[in-house]
Amino acid sequence: MDLLLNLTVNGLATGMLIFLLAAGLTLIFGLMSVLNFAHGGLFAWGAFSGVFFYGVTGSFLISVIGAVLTGIVLGFITEKLIIKPVYGNHVQQILITLGFMLVLSEMLKVVFGPNQIAAKTPDYLSGSWEAGGVILIKYRLFIILVGLLVFAVVQFILKRTKIGLIVRAGVLNKEMVQALGIDINKVFLYVFMAGAALAALAGALMAPYSGVVYAEMGLEFAILAFIVVVIGGMGSFPGSLLAAILVGLAGSYMAYFVPSLSLAVNMILMAVVLIFRPQGLFTAKEA
Repeated sequence: MDLLLNLTVNGLATGMLIFLLAAGLTLIFGLMSVLNFAHGGLFAWGAFSGVFFYGVTGSFLISVIGAVLTGIVLGFITEKLIIKPVYGNHVQQILITLGFMLVLSEMLKVVFGPNQIAAKTPDYLSGSWEAGGVILIKYRLFIILVGLLVFAVVQFILKRTKIGLIVRAGVLNKEMVQALGIDINKVFLYVFMAGAALAALAGALMAPYSGVVYAEMGLEFAILAFIVVVIGGMGSFPGSLLAAILVGLAGSYMAYFVPSLSLAVNMILMAVVLIFRPQGLFTAKEA
């Protein structure tokens, strides 16, 4: 039982990190119908920026804020220069964002060097608690709390605020919103920047969790994020949260009990869900 509880906590922590990355992708891909394969690059830049700012300031809070600001700036540049010319064309979006993903990865090597960089966990989040024989690692519990907080905040914004209403209306009928005098293109720019900020936040939190950062991590985790968005349902935040938890738990259990399937379990899970529910666990309307 203690083993299962430990594996469950580990899986939940991993799932929450994937959710933070997938949350931004849900905004960009699910709500705006933009296939942004450069999303993983924003995640990687958030991870490297977080490590850099922590090394300079020694403050974990400042490092996270610095990473998020980096994500916002890169999100603005990406939307204006890369995404805006190809709105509505998914084939061009795939090609240009894949290319930009490679550019972001190579730029990391230029700025920070080609080698892996160690990432430290702040002292107050290091260590663990023991409860009834179960080892609870502080940083993993912290990640779970952050993930739940982000989910609650984003859901509140989308469901209970005016900007959330505009975003949802713009997704359903862009022309109608524009006819009401609202600059939907500017709104979508802000949404894209918010999605990039969430990707950078996920990267900044992933760095101490994994212990190292490397340029190729963006592509690796971007694939997981797309799997989560597809399993959860396009544009559904509850679906992304549930799918991320399932992916995290499946990976944790399989890595221990059936290591040979640990790499394939996410694809298997996605295939099973899509066979029985092609639209994903939730749709935006159901959510």
